[in-house]
Amino acid sequence: KETEEVFKVKKSSYSKKIVKQLKKEYKEDLEKSKVRTEASSPTDVEPPLEKAGLIKDINQEDGTANSEQGEEEMEVESEKEEEKPKAGGAFSSALSSLNVLRPGEIPDAAFIHAARKKRQMARELGDFTPVDSEPGKSRLVREDENDASDDEDDDEKRRIVFTVKEKSQRQKIAEEIGIEGSDDEALGAGEQDEELSRWEQEQIRKGINIPQACIYFQPAEVNNLYYQNTYQTLSYGSSYGIPYTYAAYGSSEAKSQKTDNTVPFKTPSNEMTPVTIDLVKKQLKDRLDSMKELHKANRQQYAKHQQSREDSTKAIERLEGSSGGIGEQYKFLQEMRGYVQDLLECFSEKVPLINELESAMHQLYKQRASRLVQRRQDDIKDESSEFSSHSNKALMAPNLDSFGRDRALYQEQVKRRTAEREARRARRRQAREQTGKMADHLEGLSSDDEETSTDITNFNMERDRILKESSKVFEDVLESFYSIDCIKSQFEAWRSKYFVSYKDAYIGLCLPKLFNPLIRLQLLIWTPLEGKCRDFETMLWFESLLFYGCEEQEQEKDDADISLLPTIVERVVLPKLTVISENIWDPFSTTQTSRMVAMVQKLVDGYPSVVNAENKNTQMLLKALLLRMRRTLDDDVFMPLYPKNVLENKNSGPYLFFQRQFWSSVKLLGNFLQWCGILSNKTLQELSIDGLLNRYILMAFQNSEYGDDSIKKAQSVIACFPKQWFANLKGDKTISQLENFCRYLVHLADTIYRNSIGCSDVEKRNARENIKQIIKLLASIRALDHAVAVANDHNVKELKILIEGK
Repeated sequence: KETEEVFKVKKSSYSKKIVKQLKKEYKEDLEKSKVRTEASSPTDVEPPLEKAGLIKDINQEDGTANSEQGEEEMEVESEKEEEKPKAGGAFSSALSSLNVLRPGEIPDAAFIHAARKKRQMARELGDFTPVDSEPGKSRLVREDENDASDDEDDDEKRRIVFTVKEKSQRQKIAEEIGIEGSDDEALGAGEQDEELSRWEQEQIRKGINIPQACIYFQPAEVNNLYYQNTYQTLSYGSSYGIPYTYAAYGSSEAKSQKTDNTVPFKTPSNEMTPVTIDLVKKQLKDRLDSMKELHKANRQQYAKHQQSREDSTKAIERLEGSSGGIGEQYKFLQEMRGYVQDLLECFSEKVPLINELESAMHQLYKQRASRLVQRRQDDIKDESSEFSSHSNKALMAPNLDSFGRDRALYQEQVKRRTAEREARRARRRQAREQTGKMADHLEGLSSDDEETSTDITNFNMERDRILKESSKVFEDVLESFYSIDCIKSQFEAWRSKYFVSYKDAYIGLCLPKLFNPLIRLQLLIWTPLEGKCRDFETMLWFESLLFYGCEEQEQEKDDADISLLPTIVERVVLPKLTVISENIWDPFSTTQTSRMVAMVQKLVDGYPSVVNAENKNTQMLLKALLLRMRRTLDDDVFMPLYPKNVLENKNSGPYLFFQRQFWSSVKLLGNFLQWCGILSNKTLQELSIDGLLNRYILMAFQNSEYGDDSIKKAQSVIACFPKQWFANLKGDKTISQLENFCRYLVHLADTIYRNSIGCSDVEKRNARENIKQIIKLLASIRALDHAVAVANDHNVKELKILIEGK
């Protein structure tokens, strides 16, 4: 019988090392089978198995595997050999003695030898056709060895899965009708199509990389064989869910084995749950509910998107509408930035010039004031030396020689000063006579602040020069950088257009400092001590800034522009008044003191920032006033002491000098007390009462004669005291600083009473009237205890009337 050998190896996931090991094992099994067959087979059987087609193909496979690396599949075609029938012999007996192979059993040498002889006979008879060109022939496909350098000693051992390939339907029919294997050529045309279709399917499976490895060993008269591999792999067709069988061709026994070894494909069950109307309705309802929920969610999402779209549209419109304003604002602020920078650069150059001019003007006024004060002090020294009981020509200037001065020159200067002093007094006396004030005038009440024509001329020339220099400060500058109106208009435009940025930039706090140099330049010759001095509230800068920031709409409480003028007054006017008080103001001058007090009182009443106790500028002003008053008290007050016999002659020089110094001290007392309400009572009482009244004036009272003149002087002193000092006193005692003065009045009343004893009634009546007048003076300063004591001592019954009349 014809024996058809089909070996087929398909591409799988086996590694090259596993394939090599399998080949090695397979060769060893073949060698063992060869030894057993040679020992038991007849001698006429050809022993060399190397010439058998199967072993040759395997050897060829080993030789070509190392040379052809990289091929994914290599097919070794098995040829169909048709042996002509033999009459008998060892070959026939070998073929007939072949037993059916069991699953897992390797073919023995006899079986392989028979197959080899059949192939050899077919080649000799010329009936051999290559497997590639003949349809219906099987091919051996195996995985190519791509890596020839793999380790040959790998211990992993795998076994190739052998499966029996099913015969085609045509072959089955041919066997049933008795067609021999040699007549398969008659079926060539049909089998070729079937083999071609099978080959295409195999190629498709290779292309999709389905791991599979099967070897179909299909003998003609042998039952189905199946060698199970210990390595668990996917069997052929398992990935596709199709059944696989072990086919056998020829005998009925083989067919029975095929039926037994077949793994049937389980047909899926077609049983379904019976469909009812309620089930359909339920499903439709559930689907409707889910669609409604989805529709509701979509509507909410749609509404959300619509709202977002509307918000975005509004934002775009708003931003587009405000973009133009922002651009204009940016442009305006950039222009203001450049303007302010230029203005500050201008001021950085001009402010030092303004400071120099202001200092020069202050120095000019200071020199004049110092000259007048020094002249008054020299006159007092000259008169004191002239009328001193210890003075003579030799002792006129005893200390001059120690300094190297000429005594004769000093005497000449004294004579010149005396002549100038008497000339000034004569001019003042003449002026009083012309005005009719001669009778009420007392020597010493005049300030003696007259200047010579030379001093006046020099002063005016220097002042004019400073004014001329001040007019040239901004002559090389545009008006928009030194005119207060122009500068103000720039910031007013900023305030009216973009108030938020104006406020954020703190312009209201910067404007006083910005206007400071320009205002100080206008106040260069402003001196409130002079009668012709212009009020600062009538100046151009004040009128220009008066209504700055005052708009029709309601203003914020913390708007700094509301306090622009008070801040300027605090930072410009107060420092200037401080300099004037310290260097120019003369406390002996009643006129200057009255003007100074009026100016400060005006600031206190009209500008709240001036009254603030924490204001540093106000504190500096008050401190300057006190320092100037103390300096005057220490340096300018002088009270001469003469014997009573010297003062008896009222036309003598010492008497006139004494009276002049007394009344100048009383005038100074009145000037000090004009600051009541501005300076504290404690400070004023310390200066006026302790420093002036008790120290100098009371000493003059004690040296004066007791009579009408003393009462008149006492009335003048008490008239200087502020009435608010005594308005809130409780009890019968006056303030403690006036106790010495009260005791002097009590002593004066006693002295008048004693002097009236033994005199005429007229003198006694005058003395009694003087005593009553003293009681009234004591009552006016709330010294009721002393007033009652004087009234009781001198039997004055009109005490109540005198106290109430005051």
